[in-house]
Amino acid sequence: MSVLRPLALVAVCSLPLISTAANAEQNRSHQPSQGFLYGIGVGVNQEIYRGYKRRVIPLPLVGYRGDKLSVYGPFVSYELAKANDVSLSAKLAPRFAGYDDGDSDVFVGMKRKSSLDAGLGLQYRIDNWTLDTEVLSDVLGNSNGQEAKLKFSYGLRFGPLQVSPEVGVSYSSSKLVDYYYGVRQSEATADRPAYRAGAAVNYHTGVALSTPVFFGGLTRLGIEYHWYDTSIANSPLTDRDSGVSAFLAWSKFF
Repeated sequence: MSVLRPLALVAVCSLPLISTAANAEQNRSHQPSQGFLYGIGVGVNQEIYRGYKRRVIPLPLVGYRGDKLSVYGPFVSYELAKANDVSLSAKLAPRFAGYDDGDSDVFVGMKRKSSLDAGLGLQYRIDNWTLDTEVLSDVLGNSNGQEAKLKFSYGLRFGPLQVSPEVGVSYSSSKLVDYYYGVRQSEATADRPAYRAGAAVNYHTGVALSTPVFFGGLTRLGIEYHWYDTSIANSPLTDRDSGVSAFLAWSKFF
């Protein structure tokens, strides 16, 4: 789940869904794999913050897929260049990582804002293997941080069921980690000492399943297990160093 656990969850699961949904719809109905999409999704994160067991993220899905532009709710991707099996895209994505003092007792007197990230993504496909990399930066000036991600996935098909196991690693800058996991001197209490968090390297493994057999659209389920860097696990705001996230979505072309 990394520093932007909800974003990682939704971005990893939602953006590939655009392409997968398009391919599934094309195979099922022989219609062009472009146009407007609609649907609904929900993400559930096992939070590692003290006293904050889980975060549930409902996500109405409205989007569009064209030759180069993909819009999926608040997530936007535009293909800048493509050569053989390699493509370069510009990306825009929200960061659903904020909290306030009503979310947990550990946050009393604290507040962190969700934000908006922009950056570049590079994808390389060969046979059933896919390598995704991206670098994103906070463009609203909340954390002023950056994150770089690398993910390998492999696609398997069993009739109408697509199964894609994956492994990934992310690097989050010190500004990003400190904004969401640090405690400022002005926020320190007897039970919550001041803490300055450093950069973090986080890992995850997971599996995504998708099928076009339900209600004429594409249904996708993603489950991931995450391991967090010690700079996050040692924060006085956290009490875990690992957690599970899941995402369920259904979408269809208009």
